[in-house]
Amino acid sequence: MQPSDARILRGAAIPSALAGAVAIVAGLLLGGAKGALGAAIATVVVIAFFSISVVAVSYASKISAQMMFAAAVFSYIFKILGMFVLISVFEDVTAWNNKAFAWAVIALTLVWISAEIRHTLTTKTLYIDEPAEPADGPKAPADRSP
Repeated sequence: MQPSDARILRGAAIPSALAGAVAIVAGLLLGGAKGALGAAIATVVVIAFFSISVVAVSYASKISAQMMFAAAVFSYIFKILGMFVLISVFEDVTAWNNKAFAWAVIALTLVWISAEIRHTLTTKTLYIDEPAEPADGPKAPADRSP
């Protein structure tokens, strides 16, 4: 993982974890222990899903820009399908509060995306690659005297 990608991951995971702690407390106050458990599971799901995306895109960026785009698209599709699977498998579960889970997922997703946007806008990143010098060193300017 490149250092810039690690900074993006930290810059989004830390605020999301803090917001997850707030969501767990809110779930506890509003839904009891089941609400807190739903919010805790939502925190784990959101942080895991988005972390997988950052790692996949970071790895693919080492290969090429096209692979980076493909990794971003496929990780998005994976997250959507994964969420559908989680919702369908745990639809009738009564061990935690499903509403607390759902609202925490929405809130933490917004926090993660906002943190990534903030980090991207505030970080100065070079986006132009410097041309590589030839192996035999820099060439002297041609003599153009008459």
